[in-house]
Amino acid sequence: MANSTLQTDVVIIGGGGAGIPAAIEADKAGAKAIVLEAAAECGGTAAISGGGCCIVGTPLQKSQGIEDTPDLAFEDWVKWGGGAADEIWARFYLEHTLHDLYHWAETCGAKWVDMKFQEGNRVLRWHRPDNNGLGLMTALIKNAQALPNVTIMTSTKAGKLLTQDGRVCGVTATRNGETLEIRSKVVLVATGGFNSNLDMVLEHRPEFKKFKVMEGSGFGAKGEGHQMVKELGGYFTHMDCIWFYVYATPDYRDPQQRRGLVFRQVPGYIWFNQQGKRFHNESVTGGASATPALLRQNPPHAWALADTPMLAKIDVADPYYRRGDVIDRSKVEELLNNSPFIKKADSLEELGRKTGVEDINNFLAEVEDYNKCFDAGLEKEPRFGKSLKTSKKFDTPPYYAIQIFPLARKNFGGVKTDLHCRVLNKYFEPIPGLYAAGEVAGMAGGHINGKAGLEGTMLGPSIFSGRVAGAWAANEAGFGTGFIGNPNRPELD
Repeated sequence: MANSTLQTDVVIIGGGGAGIPAAIEADKAGAKAIVLEAAAECGGTAAISGGGCCIVGTPLQKSQGIEDTPDLAFEDWVKWGGGAADEIWARFYLEHTLHDLYHWAETCGAKWVDMKFQEGNRVLRWHRPDNNGLGLMTALIKNAQALPNVTIMTSTKAGKLLTQDGRVCGVTATRNGETLEIRSKVVLVATGGFNSNLDMVLEHRPEFKKFKVMEGSGFGAKGEGHQMVKELGGYFTHMDCIWFYVYATPDYRDPQQRRGLVFRQVPGYIWFNQQGKRFHNESVTGGASATPALLRQNPPHAWALADTPMLAKIDVADPYYRRGDVIDRSKVEELLNNSPFIKKADSLEELGRKTGVEDINNFLAEVEDYNKCFDAGLEKEPRFGKSLKTSKKFDTPPYYAIQIFPLARKNFGGVKTDLHCRVLNKYFEPIPGLYAAGEVAGMAGGHINGKAGLEGTMLGPSIFSGRVAGAWAANEAGFGTGFIGNPNRPELD
């Protein structure tokens, strides 16, 4: 029996990259929305992400002389997805990225600051917001918190979806030991993926049982939303399409030794296998390149070598290592000095011995060859063609070696939905009153990316599908006209 009952138009389960935009759209339509977030703060996986979004035809691109169109991006997207992308959703997203993601995010207070090359793209279209995913989500959350029709309930854990007369009509929840029943006209599930549930990851990718794999998503990404939808007969697709990264080290503070820490902003680092040899262009870190390269090593891990100046701006993508939206340097130093997976030494030879590389001479010769590239004034090192523009010689001790392993990061499969984000059953018919968006729905639609993603094709579609879902959920609840948007079709201009 519930301690209390709440009434609203739309319940949104999850306050992350899809849930918060959904709430903004529901309010815009005039619907009342309650957002349930299990964590103490909103943001989810999106807030610890790099924040990059694949966006087409932007002012930032034009300022650098880049001409990009949805047609060009669509060709790259489908090719990279290995024939398994949802082409209808991909087209829908790409056409709407300029006005309904780039400019829309700016109206919410976000700022796009630069672009980065990502493999599979013929032009630069990975756009980074100021302060990465945390900066983008902070802007969106502040926007949602100020809206009159939006109630955000943090530290509130959703339980079971409620139904009446064949319709979803609410959800149970617990908050501070109190049991709640939240009645609504529609429910939107935006609970994220399942990459912080290693058992579920290995269930869908059993071949990874032979590797050390870390959990690498938001703390709440346990797959609980998947279970809610499954109980009501929702259809799931492409569940084995999981994206793994390798620029992560084990969280030594995790008592279960399952969680990994993604780290960024270490320009110029180089990676070594246990034999003391480099094996990859370290500036190419995508899940389709770096991850297979590392898994081919024996054993399947590596050491990321850096000297002291290279670590000056290291960003550890985890709430513990931040004070609000600012990196907590003292906590980062704590990690560097205390993790058993990070070795520190005043000489390269001593560091090589601490890592236990099998051939110390290999290790030292590799670093020496790399350093000679700078003496020769080369723009690229010849071994793997790595650009040296943001790199430097290894010449300033103490030196560090950070042990890196594969980390489960993004789910490219999930709940199948239509273009209104309505959850579909096994007959591909909508389940009345139930919507899904973001990573629980494979970012959008169930499998918008397919087998691989171009990067920026995770957070971008999650935000966009959240907007679409929020607008159509409000519409089904009797408010607004659904999602209209403003497609970017240059041929019609």
